[in-house]
Amino acid sequence: MLKIRPQEECRYACVSLGEIMLRLDPGDGRVRTARSFQAWEGGGEYNVTRGLRKCFNLPTAVVTAFADNEVGHLIEDFILQGGVDTRFIKWVPYDGIGRSVRNGLNFTEKGYGIRAALGNSDRGNTASSQLKAGDIDWEEIFGKAGSRWFHTGGIFAALSETTPDVVIEAMKAAKKHGTIISYDLNYRPSLWKGIGGKEKAQEVNREIAKYVDVMIGNEEDFTASLGFEVEGADENLSVLPIEGYKKMIETAIKTYPNFKAVATTLRTVHSASVNDWGALCWHDGEIHEAEHREKLEIYDRVGGGDSFASGLIYGFLAFNDAAQAVEYGAAHGALAMTTPGDTSMATLKEVERIVGGGSARVIR
Repeated sequence: MLKIRPQEECRYACVSLGEIMLRLDPGDGRVRTARSFQAWEGGGEYNVTRGLRKCFNLPTAVVTAFADNEVGHLIEDFILQGGVDTRFIKWVPYDGIGRSVRNGLNFTEKGYGIRAALGNSDRGNTASSQLKAGDIDWEEIFGKAGSRWFHTGGIFAALSETTPDVVIEAMKAAKKHGTIISYDLNYRPSLWKGIGGKEKAQEVNREIAKYVDVMIGNEEDFTASLGFEVEGADENLSVLPIEGYKKMIETAIKTYPNFKAVATTLRTVHSASVNDWGALCWHDGEIHEAEHREKLEIYDRVGGGDSFASGLIYGFLAFNDAAQAVEYGAAHGALAMTTPGDTSMATLKEVERIVGGGSARVIR
């Protein structure tokens, strides 16, 4: 069992650190030919605390930074609608045109059939990427307010030379106050290619991994971000060898004995609209496998891994049981991919129904 602080000692169940962008979604069309977009908010780390608040009804907060302009306040409004506490947002004065600081935009299309989902981010020089050690009062967050869990990830760590220092500073403060630390590797080639590629990603993530309690990733993250090879996996991930992933997890926990749990999603892509979906979680010497869902129909895959992470965290917070946690994570991730946008629209009752083996028959 994880040693988790009781909720009565803490204002928050979970606090996340990461960039939050304005997602501009062309619906069923393409970014390159769109004449209108639907606006959402999204960010790999934030999506987790948003899911924990909106689906699982737990008190959460986000640490991020915005340029103080109308776009920043639009994203803030989305966050407020999701019920996530915004008091730790750092607002940076805006220069009028974004020369010194700006807010990130993410143009994302869902994909369909043989056309893959596509993300085109416009996030250079953002307020979040300019965060540096000393900018955030972590003692106020983990000492005075208190949080049972802290979550961040490899997307935020990749944004600049200074953001890994912010991650480590936050983790040290969280550890000091007995807060469980989770980290989603979330490897994005586009974020690393201009600053050293996989080699730099591995250098940064291997250092951060020393402070992590619960390490999370997908079928390629552990290889790209930490350098762990998976026996039997091909370059295109057309086949995911479960035994190979189990051996990889065993190698990871020997390399990082500080890991108290390791979880990975398993996704085989038949098309943008049909994926096989599953997950594994190691904890206390055992590997637990979630129900494997073959030929899962996908509406919008973006955020599925983040919803897995929030379901996993909920399972540990609610039951402190890895077998249940990985089932809640896999079910929540599957449900999140049936609706548009980065963030989950699922309810706790729906997740519990799927975990309990419920079907997709009409509910009325």
